[in-house]
Amino acid sequence: MAYTLLSKVGELLKDPRAVQVIERYVPGITKNPLIMLAKGKTLQSLLDMPQAKSAGLTNEMVTKVLAEINEKK
Repeated sequence: MAYTLLSKVGELLKDPRAVQVIERYVPGITKNPLIMLAKGKTLQSLLDMPQAKSAGLTNEMVTKVLAEINEKK
């Protein structure tokens, strides 16, 4: 099953290939304790949070990351 903006953060964090791709785009984010608070949120709801923008997460970036993760599946 392909990941989408409706996928939960926790689903991606359980997938080693997804973590590898995410870390290339946003180094250290999967190890950040704050990301653990977002495990139950969808990627879209994460993007809607003000902290996402300050961390440099944009819809375009996440879409690109998802495309790369899904390509490797």
